Amino acid sequence: MTSNAPIIVWFRQDLRLTDNPALRAAAERPVIALYILDDGSAGAWAPGGASRWWLHNSLASLAADLAARGGRLVLRRGDSAAVLDAVIAESGATGVHWNRCYEPAAIARDKRIKAALEARGIVAKSFNAALLFEPWTITTQAGQPFKVYSPFARACRAAPEPPRPEPAPARVPGPARPVASDTLESWRLLPSRPDWAVGLRETWRPGERDARARLDRFLDGPVATYKDERNRPDIEATSRLSGHLHFGEISPRELWHATRARAGESTGGTHFISELLWREFSHHLLFHWPDLPERNWRRDFDDFPWAEDAAALAAWQRGRTGYPIVDAGMRELWRTGWMHNRVRMIVGSFLVKHLLLPWQAGEAWFWDTLVDADLANNAASWQWIAGCGADAAPYFRVFNPILQGEKFDPAGAYVRRWVPELARLPADLVHRPWEAAEPVLAAAGVALGRTYPRPIVDHGKARARALAAFAALRRAD
Repeated sequence: MTSNAPIIVWFRQDLRLTDNPALRAAAERPVIALYILDDGSAGAWAPGGASRWWLHNSLASLAADLAARGGRLVLRRGDSAAVLDAVIAESGATGVHWNRCYEPAAIARDKRIKAALEARGIVAKSFNAALLFEPWTITTQAGQPFKVYSPFARACRAAPEPPRPEPAPARVPGPARPVASDTLESWRLLPSRPDWAVGLRETWRPGERDARARLDRFLDGPVATYKDERNRPDIEATSRLSGHLHFGEISPRELWHATRARAGESTGGTHFISELLWREFSHHLLFHWPDLPERNWRRDFDDFPWAEDAAALAAWQRGRTGYPIVDAGMRELWRTGWMHNRVRMIVGSFLVKHLLLPWQAGEAWFWDTLVDADLANNAASWQWIAGCGADAAPYFRVFNPILQGEKFDPAGAYVRRWVPELARLPADLVHRPWEAAEPVLAAAGVALGRTYPRPIVDHGKARARALAAFAALRRAD
């Protein structure tokens, strides 16, 4: 191996320069910074529309950051193994570095690629950049994977702290022979006809720089009240880092150590770390149960009598259910590609328990519309709310969308923002407009059934139906 032979750094869900161990290990040599758009290897879980919008902008940001350090981002589209072989042949690269992905298809692909490269004498090295703890390192005392979050989180907190993040390399020298690259525009990741990404552009700035700025803003203020206010969608009380974290524009190690340093053992800091550990738990589950995105984790749910109702699903997707907090969340999702976590639980419960529609339908919609669509988080969280996952919400927990709205959006500010046709209703009626007298509705410009839908299901009846179905499943178990 010659000292000036280039090393390929294969970027995936690690679109950053700081705390990037694959890049750091290669930066003493000429680097070919390569991103491969390989939809085929992901199967049904190729990035959805909102994720592709984010990816375009994140790659543009990464390219600029590399250029500032003397490097260049090479873009190729196609089968990952074939692309790597082609770039190796073109460049004379003697090694390939990457940071590990933990989706089942990615694990299988990477194992095949590593074996093929090593058989040819190409050095293949992989690193952990996406998780605080590798999924196989946190186990029960019996050496088994955890099935419940709380003991999993305790084991993580008792483990040695994750390594401190490494700074970005000062220089990323390129190879002597330039390698051909696609243009980012040729991939057509951005929507055009129609251009539905206006709200995404207004809300997000993908890239490492904005990820760190968001973290700083969170630790400078909202973290202090995070425990008490994180469930309030009407105020800016969360970090909004999930998209940056999924695409690897900031590392979980940086979040862990920055929170420890600046928030210490405060209740807000401790609860934020708990959310990071829930993300770890989701990846732990996906690693040990790779069919989590498709099949019920609890197999007894395979016999659950899910409904088929295309009209109800469409009303839920469009934010036209007649329940203001549900509709606000679904419209926020469509406009911005993101939804507050408390509201995700409310709309998820509504889909699977009020409408009795399968959790996979919600998972698929979120996969296409969320900028932070993450296979592990999405699957584990939908199974949790449906009651069929690990450490799942009990079947008798059916979120009341009226009371949830009144508790967590008490003045109705969140609903007024995303369901503007209800904006003039008084606070005591904005979450239950069907109870308003006709003069009140008229004064607010609301005509139920015309300007805003009546509820598509009655809460009390839907709850009773759901409890009966879940109870019957338990009796049959």
